[in-house]
Amino acid sequence: MAAFGYTETLERSTGRFASFAVAFAFVSIATGIFTTYGSVLKSSGPLGIWTWPIVVVGQLAVALLLGSLAARIPVTGYAYQWVSRLANPILGWITGWISFTFLAIVVVAVDYTVASTVVPALFDFTGTAATAFLITAVVLLLQALLVALSTKWTERVNNFAVTAELVGMVSLVVLLFIVGVAAHKLSVGNLFSRGDIPADGYWSFGTATTAGPWMLGFLLGAFTIVGFESAANLAEETKKPEIVVPRAMWQAVLASGVLGFLFLLVVTAAVNDPTALAQSGTPIADVIRDILGSFVGTALLVLVAIAIFACGLVILMSGVRLIWAMSRDERFPGWQFLHRVSPRFRTPLNATVAFTIIAAVILGLFSTSTDALFKLFSAATLLPIIIYAIVVALYAATRRRLPTSAGFTLGRWEIPVLAVAVIWLVFALALFRDASFTDPWIYVLIMVALGALYLAYLLVTRGRQGLKMPEMGSIDAELDPAAAEVKDVAP
Repeated sequence: MAAFGYTETLERSTGRFASFAVAFAFVSIATGIFTTYGSVLKSSGPLGIWTWPIVVVGQLAVALLLGSLAARIPVTGYAYQWVSRLANPILGWITGWISFTFLAIVVVAVDYTVASTVVPALFDFTGTAATAFLITAVVLLLQALLVALSTKWTERVNNFAVTAELVGMVSLVVLLFIVGVAAHKLSVGNLFSRGDIPADGYWSFGTATTAGPWMLGFLLGAFTIVGFESAANLAEETKKPEIVVPRAMWQAVLASGVLGFLFLLVVTAAVNDPTALAQSGTPIADVIRDILGSFVGTALLVLVAIAIFACGLVILMSGVRLIWAMSRDERFPGWQFLHRVSPRFRTPLNATVAFTIIAAVILGLFSTSTDALFKLFSAATLLPIIIYAIVVALYAATRRRLPTSAGFTLGRWEIPVLAVAVIWLVFALALFRDASFTDPWIYVLIMVALGALYLAYLLVTRGRQGLKMPEMGSIDAELDPAAAEVKDVAP
């Protein structure tokens, strides 16, 4: 840490599987597919699942590039640190603020899914805005308690959840295929069906304010295959982060992509009536119950609940680390209070409390909306794409002067991977021109405006030099400039 201008303050205990589990839990194919499969059936029909492999390839390219940065700058704060050090602190602060905005909204989006769809289906009751708010608040509080009191127990819970999700998803794929074939309930024709989506204009790119039906299908993967970079936000707590973190990121994307697509194929083939299923609030659970019975269907809901809890847990932990990292550099509102590490729990306790309160406020603002879930998901899909675009553009601009990597490099594959990532991100950003994403764009603009006000305050009170990052050099010079000057003049 001294090489990056910091002292070691967090406990470095995260191993290989725990790092992978953090990245995999954030991606959480069980959460993403369960949540967005129905909307893809409505917008693109079953044929929309074929966009998934394209998203996986694009996000894998992004993960490899971000992994390359994580190996060179293995410091908590991920995109905020990378952009601040390789471009300038102002752009880095903006990227950090957008990352904070994303994490604050996505933790609410994920936890709200449990409250609005999974719990009502599991206990067979009709949910309301009030019950969804209360359940989400309870889930958020439980996650905050874990993150605040013990990083080790947070990782243990997450490791268990990821193991359960991996075993459960593989088991479901195998069972659905075997039982579906034996009962003659699998239809290959479903995989190429548009449902009730008209053929005319299906493959269109759309207009200036609308995206074509097939383009909207990309949202299934775009919402799901994100957050793998969360492993980099625990870099200061990871053993050999320059090796472990990049590997955890690309392996999480690859594992999620392959397993998720196999699950999508077998579930879609098992659909009885795609048009009718699109109207269900829990289409995945309905298919499982139809093929494997109510017991397995209920077991799926339990699995999804575990996966969603772990996903929200990792998101909250990542958001806390980002706030703490920006506060350590005196760049987040209330940094005097938020940069402290609890001597008893060895966790950023104050940052955990602050992030939880912020998420609760966002929950309160969205809880009265009848389509809160769509707005939350849309904003949570848009923001990471913006962050990835900023970081990849920076990588392209600075790749010839990046710090030396001690653990992971792309070598001769750097240019092809960069090209794939750029093409994918340009296409992904084009998805959000659709008029249905107006509210998410408004949310983003409001949060950016609030951040701009605080950034202006920092620039006025400190000046541009006041935002300078600690040098990648001796920590002694940062902590004691006077002593450093004495050394310089000493014979």
